[in-house]
Amino acid sequence: MPEFDAGGTAWVLASATLVLLMTIPALAFFYGGMVRGKSVLNMMMMSFGAAAVVGVIWVLWGYSEAFASDIGGFIGNPLEYFGLVGLTTASGDAGGVPTLVFVGFQATFALITVALITGAIADRVRFAPWLVFAGIWVTVVYSPLCHMVWGGGLLGADGPIARALTAPLDFAGGTVVHINAGVAGLVLALIIGKRIGFGKEAMRPHNLPLVMLGAGLLWVGWFGFNSGSALAADGLAGLAWVNTFVAPAAASGTWMVAEKIRDGKATSLGAASGIVAGLVAVTPAAGFVSPIGAIFIGGIAGVVCALAVALKYRMGYDDSLDVVGVHLVGGLVGTILVGLWSTETGLFYGGGASQLVAQILAALIAVAYSGVLSAIIGLAIKSTMGWRISAAEEISGIDLVVHGETAYETVGAGRVAER
Repeated sequence: MPEFDAGGTAWVLASATLVLLMTIPALAFFYGGMVRGKSVLNMMMMSFGAAAVVGVIWVLWGYSEAFASDIGGFIGNPLEYFGLVGLTTASGDAGGVPTLVFVGFQATFALITVALITGAIADRVRFAPWLVFAGIWVTVVYSPLCHMVWGGGLLGADGPIARALTAPLDFAGGTVVHINAGVAGLVLALIIGKRIGFGKEAMRPHNLPLVMLGAGLLWVGWFGFNSGSALAADGLAGLAWVNTFVAPAAASGTWMVAEKIRDGKATSLGAASGIVAGLVAVTPAAGFVSPIGAIFIGGIAGVVCALAVALKYRMGYDDSLDVVGVHLVGGLVGTILVGLWSTETGLFYGGGASQLVAQILAALIAVAYSGVLSAIIGLAIKSTMGWRISAAEEISGIDLVVHGETAYETVGAGRVAER
């Protein structure tokens, strides 16, 4: 029986719990507050539904696809650990912790990645097609990309980019989680189409205190996300913790400054969104940069993401809750800037341009892989099941139509105030 690090095992278990908190309730609160009042339950249910689907698939074949023996650089053998056969609490070793603990930690990453996509398609999507998409996407897109980066695949330490340049760096999910989910969100927003009234009428968040509560809980949970990725209670975890504290602080500040200059006011939604943008950007960098580097990465992400969220109005795609502007753009910013600020291999630390080029290539591959496969899945569902509720149902409110419930009984029996 292998010897395990008891402290590291406890830390990874605690971190897994924190990452689960990021989806339920943190993301459910954050997204739920950002939609209109007639859609809040559906928005939260999409996160809960993702948990129901992803949790089972990860145990059956998702983990095996991600971390079993490599097949062609793209995927692990889905049958090797099917149903986690052989992975008991006393078997294996993943960085000094039992393999089953690592399985649980990674399960929460798969869940948050799938749930993030829902923000791009809020207010207009039937529940059953979303659940089908979640199951197929975690199988075909998330788990293979996870394998490519962390499971010994082509974007890992022994892949072609590493052999030609240097290994791409992704400490906790810049490519695997945020670019991946952001691209999928953009693709689905284009396939499904705009909400009725998009660009013509105000679609303001119905509950900003709920948004801020969700953002705060996301920040707390993110310490497990990034620090837990050290897989030990050590100095690397401490570095990731400090960077996870300072980057969103910087990003929230620069987002509010950008808002003040552009719009004349710094908003609570901007402050909350800036926190998330900074968290996204520091995720691939958390264990590779100094706290000063994290400040720069967070500060840049705050400005860039604040500007990027307005692109949906100029370009005409309806990314309801800014998944593209925050997660895709923030993930790209963080992934690329690791090539500048990595203290071991970054350009600013004398490492030359190879790390920067490797980061750009890894980001482009993640964009292409997620984009193509997400489009195939999304179009297949559109042509078979169909994605959208009817126009009349969308106007009356998706909560009542899809779930037979409303969050607030403020305008007559069985009806809900839109805002």
